[in-house]
Amino acid sequence: MDFRNIAIIAHVDHGKTTLVDELLKQSGVFRENQAVSERAMDSNDLERERGITILAKATSVEWANHRLNIVDTPGHADFGGEVERILSMVDGVILLVDAAEGPMPQTKFVTSKALALGLRPIVVLNKVDKSDAEPDRALDECFDLFASLGATDEQLDFPIMYASGRNGWADMELNGPRKNLDAMFDLVLSHVNEPAQVQRMAEPFSMLATTLGADPFLGRLLTGRVESGVLKVGDTLKALSQESGKIEQFRATKILAFRGLERTPIDEAQAGDIVSVAGMKTATVADTLCAMEIDEAIKAQPIDPPTITVTFGINDSPLAGKDGKKVQSRVIRDRLMKEAETNVAIQISDTPGGEAFEVAGRGELQMGVLIENMRREGFELSISRPQVLFQNIDGVRHEPVEEVTIDVDDEYSGTVIEKLTGVRKGMMTEMKPAGAGKTRIIAHVPSRGLIGYHGEFLTDTRGTGVLNRVFHSWESHKGAIPGRRAGVLISMENGESVAFALWNLEDRGRMFIGAQTPLYQGMIIGEHSRENDLEVNPLKGKKLTNVRASGTDEAVRLTTPITMSLEEAIAYIDVDELVEVTPNSIRLRKRHLDPHERKRAAKAAQ
Repeated sequence: MDFRNIAIIAHVDHGKTTLVDELLKQSGVFRENQAVSERAMDSNDLERERGITILAKATSVEWANHRLNIVDTPGHADFGGEVERILSMVDGVILLVDAAEGPMPQTKFVTSKALALGLRPIVVLNKVDKSDAEPDRALDECFDLFASLGATDEQLDFPIMYASGRNGWADMELNGPRKNLDAMFDLVLSHVNEPAQVQRMAEPFSMLATTLGADPFLGRLLTGRVESGVLKVGDTLKALSQESGKIEQFRATKILAFRGLERTPIDEAQAGDIVSVAGMKTATVADTLCAMEIDEAIKAQPIDPPTITVTFGINDSPLAGKDGKKVQSRVIRDRLMKEAETNVAIQISDTPGGEAFEVAGRGELQMGVLIENMRREGFELSISRPQVLFQNIDGVRHEPVEEVTIDVDDEYSGTVIEKLTGVRKGMMTEMKPAGAGKTRIIAHVPSRGLIGYHGEFLTDTRGTGVLNRVFHSWESHKGAIPGRRAGVLISMENGESVAFALWNLEDRGRMFIGAQTPLYQGMIIGEHSRENDLEVNPLKGKKLTNVRASGTDEAVRLTTPITMSLEEAIAYIDVDELVEVTPNSIRLRKRHLDPHERKRAAKAAQ
């Protein structure tokens, strides 16, 4: 059977996963009466909750005696390591663009990777049935994007489709019949070439590992496209690294192919097909699996370097061990090393003393997803504020700069520009109208200036603004960027908070906790209304007397405390503070709980 390998690429929330659902349904992968959850490809709990794709997934459908291997890729730049490698194993891409929003920063990011690999995209303008859709404008912007990314004449001559993934139709004309996705299947077969690797069937077996997974029964699973030859179950193979040569020799114990949403065992894999192989112990992503007679590794796509680092430590607060079962540094280290094996965009290193670990990655979202997964697995951690990684280039200190694209109501654009270009050392590169009453602002801002900015941005724009960011370049250091303006309220006692005490403290600042919350000395319970930190006693109850007065027995009414998400908490803290993360709680605390130790550390830091 002939086959085609394609990836679906797009910006976050432009409808990739929903479209794949419809392709699966209309190709007959599901039975008519089969219950299928929405966004079937997003199998991870966090993916379902956040509505984003974090891990690349492969599936396949059959159409007109052809098999289409389809890869659904993440749209978020923090998971860009996945996107780059996925694109190297397909022969065509469907670029999905929201007809209302047009190409967005991540569209630019994934498209640049696809064009650099010589792929010829099919552009699909999705959601054309939305009331604010402007397909003509979105199409013009796609042309401009391709041209600015240096597309060849052949790549610029891309086919265009109009679609509504949610309603399950795609047509070559905007006013087409709008019945089904048949036209998309047919276009893929005619526009995307059969894998060139099919011509190399007679050569010895070789395959470049693109993604790494684990199976409780089969062990390590490496997925990739077979570059040459045929692999049979039981064949002896070796793994080669580009840097260090031969890594190991092993037997292929199992070959799995993607059939619908399932991985099905097969007896042999042929050149051009996308399969998973089991049997290896140490081989990983970007390594070459090949027959014994091959001595040269296949060239792998370089991975963008990490831009931020976060310290993961043991939870040493007085409330440690109450929620989670996994609290030892050894267990945390094993879990992080396991993560680094399957996620090549993350790098782990030990700190002196061995109680904490430096985790370097691509962005706050990626770190937030890792921490959230760990707390759900029963871990307790203390997390530091993210720090930006610097590079020395020709003796000059360089820092990562991101391209920020903001869509905001006209009335808030002044505030946003002032915050980005003034306080956060950004440089505005473009400003233009973006539909009725909206402005699109594009700026280059140091990554340091964006840590913790998203929450402030939503406040400044009353929750209506949309902010997207993608790594742009390394530039020379931009100078000091001021941190959080306000100080914090710190508990000076251990125990449970008392409503009366919190009520009396409300004029000192905004609270992060409510009544009857377990507390300890050094825990942050609120934000001070002034710039300095203040130690307070949230356990101080009301003094009782035997004299009754009017108002004595009135119930205390507390202002609703501020609750922070994990990412907000990590972005909020200062360098001398930590976030205590347990399966049930997120608490803010000072790094040194004892006030005398805090003073000593502050003096030493001056």
